[in-house]
Amino acid sequence: MNMAKKQWHELSALTRIAIVKLVVLDVGLRVWALADLAHRPKEQVKGSKTAWALALSVVSSVGILPAIYLTKGRRTH
Repeated sequence: MNMAKKQWHELSALTRIAIVKLVVLDVGLRVWALADLAHRPKEQVKGSKTAWALALSVVSSVGILPAIYLTKGRRTH
């Protein structure tokens, strides 16, 4: 079985569109989550703001980690 990596130009148009959409979604969610985290008082964040910021900045999760922060990592009051 040949598991050689394909170059960008070798991917189908549909695959390239899907990859671009996932990247845009991930970047958008990261920006939203990091902006929210920067403006939210530490008392309204579940866990360490530093840990969240580091994880949101470094971990590549295709939008999963920002979604977790936005749904579970914040206190509403």
